[in-house]
Order: sequence, then structure tokens, then C-alpha cells
Amino acid sequence: MNQRPQQRPVSAPAARPATSTHPDVARLANELTEVMSGLLAVIEQETEFVRAGKIREGMKLEVQKSDLSRRYMLAVEHLKSMQKLLSQTDPELLATLRRHHDTFRAMLQVNLTVLATAHAVSEGIVRGVNAEVQRRNIPNTYTATGQRATPGPRNMRPIAVSRSL
Repeated sequence: MNQRPQQRPVSAPAARPATSTHPDVARLANELTEVMSGLLAVIEQETEFVRAGKIREGMKLEVQKSDLSRRYMLAVEHLKSMQKLLSQTDPELLATLRRHHDTFRAMLQVNLTVLATAHAVSEGIVRGVNAEVQRRNIPNTYTATGQRATPGPRNMRPIAVSRSL
């Protein structure tokens, strides 16, 4: 006989049940619009911080951005399951959601471009610093024929970069 009580396995939070009434669909669409607007505001703020070179301030938005992204994905998933009902009951609301989503995607693309640019610039700086450090570490020696000697692998030392700001 087992003395320990049986434990139920931990499962992921259940998805919202499918709704079929028009007010529920409208509420869900309104919730998605609010989440997209909130996420868009955070993304725009992050973009401005990165453009201004204030990376630390942009990183502080990570928790808020992550929470809003999670809520956005849940709302989109739920709305996808109700798309047919929404297109039948309120096609104008669906068209409005699509327009809002297109604007959201365009702003997200701008944000991703800014982040990619900042990443490329920082990578270029690190590579430049590495090249300068390596150049200084290589001894200036010449071979018997007067040619510059190629440095061996022991002269090439990697640099360490801390990824935390």
C-alpha cells in the first residue's frame, strides 16, 4: 500500500474555452487590440532607447515586453480559433484587427532593423578591438630572407567579452 497521496501531474495552463457569442468575440478582439497597443508602445520606447545608444534603458523593458508578448501570442492563438465566427458575425471588426496588426508588424520590423543595426555596430567594434589587441600581441620578427614572419597560434590570444552590461 502506498502511504503518500497521489499527486496530479502539473500541466500547462489551460487555453481559454472557445466562445461562441458575439460579445465574447468582441471582448477578445478588444483585448488583442489593447495588448498590441501596449506592446507597440514598449517596442517604440525600446527602439528610441537603442537609437539613442541607451542600451541599458532598453534592456529594462525586457520583462514588460516579454509579458506583453506572451499575452499577445495567447490572444492571437485564441482569436485564430474563432476567426470563422468573427468573419461571419463582424467582418468589419476583423478587417480593423487586420489593419491594426499590419501597423503592428511594420513597427515591429522597424524595431528589429534598429536592433540588428545596433548588433552589427557593436560586433564591428568588438572585432576592431580584437584586431588591435592581436596586432599589438604579435611580435615583429623577420625570417632569414628578410620577410616578415607569420605569427604562430600561441601569439594569437582571444579576448574575453562580458555580455552583461
